[in-house]
Amino acid sequence: MKAAFLTPLYLSLSWVLTVSYQLFTDTAVRSLAVHVNLWIPSGGAWLNSNIQTVVFIYAFTWIFVLSSVIPQALLGKERSVIIQYVVVLILTLLAFYMADILQVAAGIQVKDLLNASTLLTNPILATFYLAVPYLFMIGLDIRVRRAAQGNKQLNKIVEKISNNPI
Repeated sequence: MKAAFLTPLYLSLSWVLTVSYQLFTDTAVRSLAVHVNLWIPSGGAWLNSNIQTVVFIYAFTWIFVLSSVIPQALLGKERSVIIQYVVVLILTLLAFYMADILQVAAGIQVKDLLNASTLLTNPILATFYLAVPYLFMIGLDIRVRRAAQGNKQLNKIVEKISNNPI
């Protein structure tokens, strides 16, 4: 029941994140390249000559984060490789056909959405925007480690209790 309710919610959320990242990442990376070029010209030149690679890495990062989190949230630790493949395939196809979907479903032109990307010409906002998936991964890692430590402590307590019956 939980999976039936959460699946559309997670897929919708991942769709929005994937699309926004795909549409706005290029603007954010180019903005950072301009500002890096002011302080570190060689770094800015490298970024400018490798824009597509950097944009790909950021887009891949979101897909990676979402494809790791969504199946685990829906299926727990007993996730199937096939289910994970289907989720990643759906995310990829949604991102690939996003411009067409927006045009047909809502009459939105991608050009209209790109006008909103002017906010990302601010280097602080661009940096934060590009850091979001990495912050998300760090947060998930911290959460998993804390849970693992809590489980170890609980297991020690249970072991002490079972070795010393009352």
